[in-house]
Amino acid sequence: MSMMSDIAGLSVSMHAAELQQSVSISIVKKSMDSAELAAQELLQMLPPQPGVGEHINTYA
Repeated sequence: MSMMSDIAGLSVSMHAAELQQSVSISIVKKSMDSAELAAQELLQMLPPQPGVGEHINTYA
């Protein structure tokens, strides 16, 4: 019976790891979205100047 309990334990551990990874990815995506929104808000507050702020790479 110990082999069956080992398999069940491994399955539970794998599902827990998958859940933790999914939660971590969701948190990173939300923080990236927040950073992008904050950058857009900052750019909108700048006074308009021709050629300035037209090409900013926010993913670098």
